[in-house]
Amino acid sequence: MAHPAFPSTLALFATMCFAMAMNEEHAVLGGGCFWCVEAVYEGQAGITSVVSGYAAGKNPNPTYEDVCTGQSGHAEVVKITFDPARISYKKILDLFWDAHDPTTLNRQGADRGTQYRSIIIAENPAQRDIAEKAKIQAQAGFSEPIVTEILEGVEFFPAEEYHQDFSARNPNHPYVRAVIAPKLEKRKSP
Repeated sequence: MAHPAFPSTLALFATMCFAMAMNEEHAVLGGGCFWCVEAVYEGQAGITSVVSGYAAGKNPNPTYEDVCTGQSGHAEVVKITFDPARISYKKILDLFWDAHDPTTLNRQGADRGTQYRSIIIAENPAQRDIAEKAKIQAQAGFSEPIVTEILEGVEFFPAEEYHQDFSARNPNHPYVRAVIAPKLEKRKSP
């Protein structure tokens, strides 16, 4: 026989889960290799997940090999799920401007190609407005013009599983040690 409180406990749990899900928003950003961008955002307060993937290309469901050719038109991006009560979209964008060089077209460091372009994909007009204003404000910190592309409503495609949490799962990988670790260390410095 079921406990009489069980149905109401289950209903309460379901309501709480639904309420938590309703407080989630997403930010889709590209600033070079998605392994680097993912590592910058993972573990930040208010961010619940970071998924590497592809967006703004010609065909649905691209593979890493498709994107690496530079012919698919996709950018390497991350989809950040966050709680806007704990971190704002604007704060996520502030970190974005600080974590990469938005003044270099189709390049971040040694990574070159259209897949490494600086891009913000807004989910809605409000996010696009915030992104456009943040870009103008961020320009004061750069001597060269910001070339970041801002789009709205573009579909996100998750990357292959071996790209997810790459830095955390592969701390001794040469790219992680040579590129990501110094970038993260620089972010820790005052």
